[in-house]
Amino acid sequence: MPEQMAPGRVGNLTPEQEEKLRQLWQAFFQLCGVLDDNGAASADAAAREKAEAAEADGQKKRRFGVFKRKGNDKSSSSTDTVEDDKYGQNKHFQEVLASQSPESIRETFWSMVKHDHPDALALRFLRARKWDVDKALVMLVSTMSWRHTDMKVDSDIMANGEGGALVNAQEGTGDAKKVGEDFMAQLRMGKSFLHGEDKQGRPLCVVRVRLHRQGEQCEESLERYTVYLIETARMMLRPPVDTATIIFDMTNFSMANMDYTPVKFMIKCFEANYPESLGAVLVHNAPWIFQGIWKIIRGWLDPVVAAKVHFTNNKNELQEFIEPTRIIKELGGDEDWEYQYVEPVPGENDLMKDTETREKLLTEKQKLVKEYEEATLQWINQPEGSKDVLAKRNKLATQLKEDYWRLDPYLRARSLYDRQGILQGIAGPKWYEPAKKPAAAGENGNQNTSIDDLD
Repeated sequence: MPEQMAPGRVGNLTPEQEEKLRQLWQAFFQLCGVLDDNGAASADAAAREKAEAAEADGQKKRRFGVFKRKGNDKSSSSTDTVEDDKYGQNKHFQEVLASQSPESIRETFWSMVKHDHPDALALRFLRARKWDVDKALVMLVSTMSWRHTDMKVDSDIMANGEGGALVNAQEGTGDAKKVGEDFMAQLRMGKSFLHGEDKQGRPLCVVRVRLHRQGEQCEESLERYTVYLIETARMMLRPPVDTATIIFDMTNFSMANMDYTPVKFMIKCFEANYPESLGAVLVHNAPWIFQGIWKIIRGWLDPVVAAKVHFTNNKNELQEFIEPTRIIKELGGDEDWEYQYVEPVPGENDLMKDTETREKLLTEKQKLVKEYEEATLQWINQPEGSKDVLAKRNKLATQLKEDYWRLDPYLRARSLYDRQGILQGIAGPKWYEPAKKPAAAGENGNQNTSIDDLD
């Protein structure tokens, strides 16, 4: 695992990069009403919402002017150009501003942060857009809307999880039953799974391409399964590691396994909505018939993503990326490990029913968020004293991370990796320890909290 943060990350920023980060926070705060157009702190959320109700049209017009920030006149406005806008994010951005309140944008952002340092999340978008603040803001807001409105990542996919899919498969009707059955089928066969890490400490996701057959699972289920796996992999990341490695195992691949629709969806996920999340892509043991397919797929990829794709054909070539003792036997390595799916356990998500404790914890989180926003405003307005303020912000970011893991069992349904004792909450994943028996609700490193523990 790398000992130091890579360039452009929290703790390893140039003065110019830190200034770009400051500008992005300022622009975002103007969008969500934390700052007014003159850079002054706005009133609290309730007052902001009241003002919006009285002056909705005026608010929206002012928010469209966010790109006219002082000191950024030379930056090309992302709302005025479609250059490099592969996924229509400029239009999506303006639709969000026209339809969402500042407070809802703010709430969506903080729900997306999870256990990340807030700066680390913001920096992903800045790096992806080559430190263009306007383009990073467009991408950030578009991603937030995709998560909240299009995919319902936190309110549905992760909140219902495997347990919800099982219930739908057994008791649902119509489309819900079909989606649940298909979701569980992919989990049980191990079409793709997380296990282990590469030489840089990045979690490994193995995709068994031979197990996919076009039309066997509905498109909605394929998309939910893809997002679910990406989000679960995100739970495994701990600084300084902030990316994952995907291995596409092409053993026994045939044209019956080729399906361009989910490939396009996966590409869009990583390029548009999970920026700077891919460390490497290993296409392993691809047959000659894949050469023509790869030429098509490569044409869809951003050059930065395409440069991360490597072809491997044997254990020796995999060893360039993964220690031989951590290459599973299925891929020709030494690790004696096989994928086995453990079914959801009755009662494993019972803490999610404790809405009283959850609301108390969410209230505590909002206090920390408010403190972090206030410290960030101080950092924006007084850059000359930024060292002390940055230290304060980093301390609050640590508190927010700890707070997330207390909240986690009240917000996220348990996964296979929770049941096996691999996902250990704030402690990080334990890939190479013996698998544990299925855990009860709230175990696996999360700090259980009851209503009696809260003041």
